[in-house]
Amino acid sequence: MARLPRLILPGHAHHIVLRGNNRQAIFFSDLDRQQWLQILAEVARQYDVAIHAYVSMDNHVHLLLTPPTAEALSRMMQSLGRRYVGWFNARHRRTGTLWEGRYRAGLIEGERHLLACMRYIEANPVRAGLCAEAAQWPWSSAAHHLGLGRQALITEHRLYWSMGNTPFEREHAYREFMG
Repeated sequence: MARLPRLILPGHAHHIVLRGNNRQAIFFSDLDRQQWLQILAEVARQYDVAIHAYVSMDNHVHLLLTPPTAEALSRMMQSLGRRYVGWFNARHRRTGTLWEGRYRAGLIEGERHLLACMRYIEANPVRAGLCAEAAQWPWSSAAHHLGLGRQALITEHRLYWSMGNTPFEREHAYREFMG
């Protein structure tokens, strides 16, 4: 049976989830996560895909992205997967797939859902019991949005910008929104 095509709308935000095969770890160390982020930044730049939020957990990742074209998202994800898996397999002397099938992509409909999705992504480590506050997890965009460190990888969405006229106002409003 043929796979159904994904609904990808250029210029609209999408929530991407990519899981390790059998929910196995896709990161064994900080070096693995650093390499993932480096490759993510490179392929996002290459395909002109804006990254609004992310979190890297042990066995999965969440991304909030806006592609300029439908093809850009699929090509970026394909390149990201191939480059990271090749690097990961060589580093850890393993072979075979790392991913549990294709990545899942959900279109974010309506403006109020975008900020809720961003909060869901960045609060993932808190829900998993890995830290008390989202900003404490070094492998997410939460610290960026909360004003605790800038990340060149992040392109702030216009809805984040609408939370205040200054960076301080936006960061404060987002902190309140995070709860």
